Amino acid sequence: MKADPKVQRRLLDLQAIDTALAQLAHRRRALPERAELEALARELSALEDERVRAQVAVDDLDRDIARVEKDVEQVRARKEKDEARLAAGSGPARELEALQHELVSLNRRQSDLEDSELELMEQRETAQGALDGVEQRLAGSRDKRSATEQRRDESLAEIAKEEEFKRGARQPLADDLPSDLVTLYERIREETGLGAALLTAGRCGGCRLELSGADLARIRKSAPDDVVRCEECRRIMVRTNESGL
Repeated sequence: MKADPKVQRRLLDLQAIDTALAQLAHRRRALPERAELEALARELSALEDERVRAQVAVDDLDRDIARVEKDVEQVRARKEKDEARLAAGSGPARELEALQHELVSLNRRQSDLEDSELELMEQRETAQGALDGVEQRLAGSRDKRSATEQRRDESLAEIAKEEEFKRGARQPLADDLPSDLVTLYERIREETGLGAALLTAGRCGGCRLELSGADLARIRKSAPDDVVRCEECRRIMVRTNESGL
């Protein structure tokens, strides 16, 4: 294949744009915000599980407290009824004595229930503190996620803007080059990631290997408009005054 030496040098401009586009694509994939968001997602999932457990603990204690309060109210109602009957003084002496014994038992029962209620309320206060703490951490992690998403979106918008600029410059350049040369370049670039490289001081800019004496002799004998390729990496080598020929 043949191409004017000036055209071949313009192929390096096309490669520079493609390299920049590849770097932008890598930058998009490797955004640090992506890893941060994945870590935050795991953290938020764990915190949500912890919040559910803390909420269940509070709800269970609320049910226990409500049950004990109901028992206390029942004991108080029974005491009031017994005290009213005892105050009336009606009925056999044995029955009144039984009422007095029952009141003693009811007072003891009420005291035990109130002690249990107090203990449950203390446990609930601790459980509510744990729930408030995990909800506060959840809110902090959500705020951090929002800030990270904003940074990610800003970075992606910046990358997209740069890509648009590069593609806008690439298309006219590719259209202005010979189609057969661009086709060869594109095929090599798809296979290796780099379609054309500068030959500098006898070294291929693609594979970075120094050419052998035989290869250099072959290239020296080639016409200026011959499209030469590296024997090692098969990339197009663009010759300039710095090629060491």
